[in-house]
Amino acid sequence: MKGKRVFLSILFAVSVLASGVLGQNIPVNEYGLRVVDSPELYQELVQKDSTRQLVDLEGFIPGIHLDIKYATDDNFMGKQLYPAAKAYLRLPAARALKAVQAELQSLGLELKVYDGYRPYRVTVAMWEPYKDPRYVADPASGSRHNRGCAVDVTLISLKTGEELPMPTGYDDFSEQAHHDYTDLPAEVLKNRYILKTVMERHGFAPISSEWWHYDYSGWQKYHLMDIPFSELSVKEGTR
Repeated sequence: MKGKRVFLSILFAVSVLASGVLGQNIPVNEYGLRVVDSPELYQELVQKDSTRQLVDLEGFIPGIHLDIKYATDDNFMGKQLYPAAKAYLRLPAARALKAVQAELQSLGLELKVYDGYRPYRVTVAMWEPYKDPRYVADPASGSRHNRGCAVDVTLISLKTGEELPMPTGYDDFSEQAHHDYTDLPAEVLKNRYILKTVMERHGFAPISSEWWHYDYSGWQKYHLMDIPFSELSVKEGTR
């Protein structure tokens, strides 16, 4: 037993050292943040730890629906920010969202995804016109979206594909979008509660100001990323 403990201690020390060496290779930006901005470095990180892979949700989760507003000009910025309507999450978060979808389907519901991984440069662009950390992430700290561990979602009917009534539309910067806002119809409160309850059951946590936004647990261990969607072609991980 003692030998096993020694072996595990050595293994842990080696993994910490390797992580530190890798971290030193990640460039530091003007805010002192380490941001992975090289496809080669991203692929190296994934090869060392497959959980760092950013997974294409459309191919990974059966029946998932996408409505990627930032791939159009129908968003709060009024312009296209993404080159394609794609949504990615880190592998553990993608697996958890897949479990959310399965549970919702048993209730006659499904997910619609508005956003997942967001390149850091887009966070910078979003911050400039608003600079309100309740609704847009400050580039000085980065976003959970930049780490591939945040997802913006709503509920739709499995039968009709129609969105269920929610407190507001997507990216509504008002108090009505907050989770503690209760001056709403009973049906809307119920729908928000269902989404929150099922997401939390599978490891996602809401933020107070946006009913649609959920962070996956353990997001802190993932690096900020500034890799374009077109450069995320790493061999697909185990489903």
